[in-house]
Amino acid sequence: MNPSTALARDVVSALLATGVREVVLCPGSRNAPLSFAVHDAARAGLLRLHTRVDERTAGFLALGLTKVGARAAVVCTSGTAVANLLPAVMEAAHAGLDLVVVTADRPARVRGTGANQSTDQVGVFGVFAATRALEAGDDVAVPRPGGPVHLNVHLEEPLVPDGPWADVAVDSAEVTWRDEHVESVELGTGPRTVVVAGDDAGPPARVLAQEAGWPLLAEPTSGSRTGDHAIRTYRLLLCSDLGERIERVVVAGHPTLSRPVARLLAREDVEVVSLRSRGFWSARPFPVAVEADRLTAAPGDPGWLAEWREADRSVGRQLDRLLAAEPDLTPYEVAGAVSRALPPGGLLHVGASSPIRDLDLMVAPYAVGDRRKVIANRGLAGIDGTVSTAVGAALGRPRSTRALALMGDVTFVHDMTGLVLGPREERPDLTIVVVNDNGGSIFAMLEQGAENYRESFDTLFGTPHDVDLASLCAATRTPHLRVSSLPELEHALASPNGGTEVVEAVVRRDNRRDLDLRIRALRPVSR
Repeated sequence: MNPSTALARDVVSALLATGVREVVLCPGSRNAPLSFAVHDAARAGLLRLHTRVDERTAGFLALGLTKVGARAAVVCTSGTAVANLLPAVMEAAHAGLDLVVVTADRPARVRGTGANQSTDQVGVFGVFAATRALEAGDDVAVPRPGGPVHLNVHLEEPLVPDGPWADVAVDSAEVTWRDEHVESVELGTGPRTVVVAGDDAGPPARVLAQEAGWPLLAEPTSGSRTGDHAIRTYRLLLCSDLGERIERVVVAGHPTLSRPVARLLAREDVEVVSLRSRGFWSARPFPVAVEADRLTAAPGDPGWLAEWREADRSVGRQLDRLLAAEPDLTPYEVAGAVSRALPPGGLLHVGASSPIRDLDLMVAPYAVGDRRKVIANRGLAGIDGTVSTAVGAALGRPRSTRALALMGDVTFVHDMTGLVLGPREERPDLTIVVVNDNGGSIFAMLEQGAENYRESFDTLFGTPHDVDLASLCAATRTPHLRVSSLPELEHALASPNGGTEVVEAVVRRDNRRDLDLRIRALRPVSR
C-alpha cells in the first residue's frame, strides 16, 4: 500500500472511531487519497457521503449536520479551497460546535518554493480550530472536541490507491466526552428576576423559570421557548416601566438578538447571574455576579410573573391588530405563518438579520415536550452559508416531521450554491421561505436608516439586487412559488410538494422603518 493511501485510510478510520458518521467532500486532486478512503467507508455503510463543488457550501453543510447532533467532517483539497472553510470554522468555534475539518496538503518540503497550490495551511484557521499536521507514518488520532478540529494531511504521490480497502474494522459505538465537575448554585428569591435565554440555552432555562415563577425572555433558537412562562413581546416590554423594575437577570445561552436585552445586562443596578456557556469566547461581555453550571431557586412572588403575562397579552393584542391593518403582507406575518406551520417534531432553521428578529416577536405558543427544534447560526450571526446549513440540518435530522427554513433575499442569494446538488446527492424534504424585499431591510431599522442618510442608503446598505429568484431556482431545478399575501403563504405552507422547494414571499421595504417604529412604540394598556 502506498504511503498516501495508508495515511488517508488511517485518517478515515480515526474519524469513524470518534463518532463521525457524515462526511462532506469537495473534489480535488491532492485530496484524492482521502476521497477514495471516504468513498470506500461509505460503500461499507460506515458513514454517509455528501459531495459538493463549493468548499464554503460544504463547510456550512457539515456545520448544519453538526448543529442537529450528527458528528460531521468536511474534506477538501489544498490551496485556496482551505480558505473557503474559514467562515464555517469561525461560526462553529463561536457556537461551540465540534466540526471536523480535514484538508489535504502538499508535502511540507515544497512549502515556500512556489509549487502549485502550495501555501502554509498549518494553523490557517488560527485560534478558531485545534490543528494537527499529519504525514505518512504518523500515529493518527483526532483530538478531543471542544470546538472545531483541523487535520492537515500531507500527501505524497501517488495519489490513487493501489489496492482495495477490504477490512475496515471500526467500533460502531457512539463516542461521548463528559466533564465530570458540575458547579451548582441556589439563588435567593428576593429580587425581581427574569430569565434571559439566548441561543442554545436549552431546557434548563425554562425549568428554572418555572421552578421560581419568573418571566422567561427566550429567543426563538434558545431551545427554551416553550411553556406558559415564555413572554412573547419581551423585547418591547423591556422598554416599558416593567423592564425598568427588573433587579436581577439570569442569563443562559448566547443572547444576541435584542438591544433592549443588551442594555438590560449592562445596567449597573441589575445583578447578573449566568449559566456557563460554550463557544470560543465563553466569557460574558457584561459584568456577571455569579456563574455556575446549574442554578436552582425556590418559588418567588407570583405577582411579578402575573404582571409580565398581563402586559404581554396587552402588547401582543396591539401588535396583532397593527399587523392585520396593514394593506400588504409584512415580514412579521411571514415569520408568524412559518412559526405556526412548524409541527411538533419539526425543524426550523432561521437566517440572520431581520427574519430571526421578526420571528422573535411572532413565535407561536409551543407546548413543552413537542420537540420542535429551532436553530440558527448565532455564533457570529452572519448570513454566510444559511441555505447550506439548512440543508445540512434537514439531512442530519431525518426524523423531523417537517423541515422549514426562513431567510431574507440577500441571505438566500448569498448562498445560492447551497442548492447546487448533483444528481446522486440526497435532497431533503425542506421548504425554504425567502422574505424578498429586494435588499437589506435590517439597516432601515438601524441608525443608518435615518432620514438624513436617505441619499446614500440604497447604495451603501439597502443594496437592491433585482435578482429573479424564480430563475435562480430554475437553474438548480428547485421548485419555486411566489406569494404576496398571507392567505397565499399559508396555503403554500400547508401544501408542501416534498423535496427541497422555495416559497418566495414578496414584501415591501420602503415602509419598513415606519412599521418598526410603530411596533417599538407599543406599550401595555391596563384593562
